[in-house]
Amino acid sequence: MDDMQEIMEDFLIEAFEMVDQLDQDLVELESNPEDLELLNRIFRVAHTIKGSSSFLNFDILTSLTHNMEDVLNKARRDELKITPDVMDVVLLSIDLMKALLQAIRDSGTDAGSGIDISDAVTKLQAISQGTAGGASPAAESAPAPKEAPATSPAPAGDNPLADEPEKDYSSMSSDEVDAEIERLLQKRQEADKQMRAQKKASGQVSDIQAPKAPTDDKAAAAPATSAPKSAAKAESKTGAKDEGKVATSVEQTVRVDVRRLDNLMNLIGELVLGKNRLIKIYGDVEERYDGEKFLEELNQVVSSISSVTTDLQLAVMKTRMQPVGKVFNKFPRMVRDLSRELKKSIDLVIAGEETELDKSIVEEIGDPLIHIIRNSCDHGVESPEDRKALGKPEIGRVDLKAYNEGNHIVIEITDDGKGLDAEMLKLKAIEKGLISEKEADSMTDKEAFGIIFKPGFSTAKTISNVSGRGVGMDVVKTNVEKLNGIIEIDSEKGVGTTFKLKIPLTLAIIQALLVGAQEEYYAIPLSSVIETVRIGQDEIYSVDGKSVLRLRDEVLSLVRLADIFGVDSVLETASEVYVVIIALAEQKIGVIVDYLIGQEEVVIKSLGYYLKSTRGIAGATVRGDGKITLIVDVAAMMEMAKEVKVSINAVMEEAQSSKAKSSPADYIVLAIDDSNTDRAIMKKCLKTLGVTVLEASNGVEGLEIVKNSDKPLDAVLVDIEMPKMDGYTFAAEVRKYNKFKNLPLIAVTSRTSKTDRMRGVESGMTEYITKPYTPEYLVNVVKRNINLMTGE
Repeated sequence: MDDMQEIMEDFLIEAFEMVDQLDQDLVELESNPEDLELLNRIFRVAHTIKGSSSFLNFDILTSLTHNMEDVLNKARRDELKITPDVMDVVLLSIDLMKALLQAIRDSGTDAGSGIDISDAVTKLQAISQGTAGGASPAAESAPAPKEAPATSPAPAGDNPLADEPEKDYSSMSSDEVDAEIERLLQKRQEADKQMRAQKKASGQVSDIQAPKAPTDDKAAAAPATSAPKSAAKAESKTGAKDEGKVATSVEQTVRVDVRRLDNLMNLIGELVLGKNRLIKIYGDVEERYDGEKFLEELNQVVSSISSVTTDLQLAVMKTRMQPVGKVFNKFPRMVRDLSRELKKSIDLVIAGEETELDKSIVEEIGDPLIHIIRNSCDHGVESPEDRKALGKPEIGRVDLKAYNEGNHIVIEITDDGKGLDAEMLKLKAIEKGLISEKEADSMTDKEAFGIIFKPGFSTAKTISNVSGRGVGMDVVKTNVEKLNGIIEIDSEKGVGTTFKLKIPLTLAIIQALLVGAQEEYYAIPLSSVIETVRIGQDEIYSVDGKSVLRLRDEVLSLVRLADIFGVDSVLETASEVYVVIIALAEQKIGVIVDYLIGQEEVVIKSLGYYLKSTRGIAGATVRGDGKITLIVDVAAMMEMAKEVKVSINAVMEEAQSSKAKSSPADYIVLAIDDSNTDRAIMKKCLKTLGVTVLEASNGVEGLEIVKNSDKPLDAVLVDIEMPKMDGYTFAAEVRKYNKFKNLPLIAVTSRTSKTDRMRGVESGMTEYITKPYTPEYLVNVVKRNINLMTGE
């Protein structure tokens, strides 16, 4: 039972692979019916599946493929002309074959599938017998292939096993069956060898699959369907190895469970995190022990581990890669069926199908591409009559192209149809209440093209099976956003339209831009980052209470990252700010960040059950310094940005006014010391400056004042030796907050050694004053650090 199960699994894998290619081959055959090699390839697929399904007792599938084989055999013998009507029936049979294979995969049999093949079989038999429309006159007088005598001559290259007698395998033992299959295999191989030798001797090109002369084809085709089950079984096992390089030249492969690859990818992710941590630690060690001999050896080890980890990561990622052709292959059939339904003539031209993508992304991009191509065929390409009137070729063209660009794959869908009319799109959108007239007036053509992605929007006049419900392009936008991809539309009225999809190669380990909003760190997927710019306040404008940025020819909404995620922050530099330009699908916005940290390779980790629904956050990662960084969900963040009603200019003006000082009393200095006497001395010394002095008796109390003061402090005088929290710890805690990174921290202590001074600098102290000190010295140090102008 286990052996049979294994055989059935192998049969299903092989059958699905062959059937996937059939759609494309059949559409190609319809446009090039004289291609004998292609016809032979299609025939062999039907023949192989028939033989294997017969061996496994799948009677319904065997009956269907047997009748398909009869039709294809007649075409091979030039007794039947492949017309669109004939092809409709053959393609219908292929669809039924797929459905039966899926039923077998789900239930282990085709008997209870509920799939009715009688109508298709009747049509196939009518075509085969010459009674259906579309068959050539020659077909009417030719006998059905199944009636052909088994003793008809057949070249060895087509079916050397045709003269084998029918045997009762049910009465044979498993060893006898194996021996019989081995004998048939050897016989087949010997025949192939002899045929190749004959070809070589006569100077012909070796092609053991498709005899070139039509007369040979006719002779060879006759016995094909009368071969015994054993021969069909043998062919199903050997056809893919011995017959023809075109259909079967594959590398040696091992099938691996996807879950194993996923687990391997997770382990590689942990290794990447370890590599990042090691590089960060090495940087810290190099800074502290500069000049030490061991650094060179450590550097070599770290570099080697980093290089091997990167290579290993790429190798594992490649095991998950699949050619995008796996998705592209179903489109020729789809375009062919659409052309028939819409009564248009459309050619689909595919390029770059060998471009590879992560398996998970290959599975996701199918739907968006289906809708875009359907849109191009229905709305883009005109009818043959209209194209002729416009001076265009009657046959429309849709180009589907894939290529790599950095860490992305770019897929372009271009049609030579009527293009998009920006003004018409605006009018339709206003009519449906999707935009206001004011919004329409301010829209550029490129922004107007983006209207087609709005839910419920459609330019179709009537609802049909192909379009009209306003769902298709919304699905495109949703799926591309899910993949952190970008969509661009370029269109010229009367010339055509190009959809450009830019999608990251993988979603497991990504390149990210690390940014900060105060002490909070965020990782923005680099696939969504267009550029970073630094702008001044005069480049920010307000429109309807919202901030916008004019960047070259585009007007972009402008929001602060801190406002999106509710981070309490202040603008450190009121004159200039960093802006990250982010794009997703057809949208773009500018996000103001407090600072840019840099680019880093990050591994996406789930937030877990309780936090996984946190809005705007896709996951988290561990940075090289061991800290957790949140990874932004760009799609959700863009939606959150629309809800922000903060004017950037107003915030900047408020920040500037809060820093303005009209008198020395506006300056606030905090004195922290556990000695009342020392605090009194500091206060007395600073009295001459006229500044406001606050007091704290230890580091904990001082830290609370720093964090919660109504007005920002201008400087802190801090002792080192204190209860509860010493000066070093106080300084380190203050420096953890980015809004205090420029706050002057002045150590006032009796500890005078070089080690103490070094520790003070490392903990974040700005100045180091040793006791005893003169009042003038203290005043000058404070005055210099708070930039106080006394007018002396």
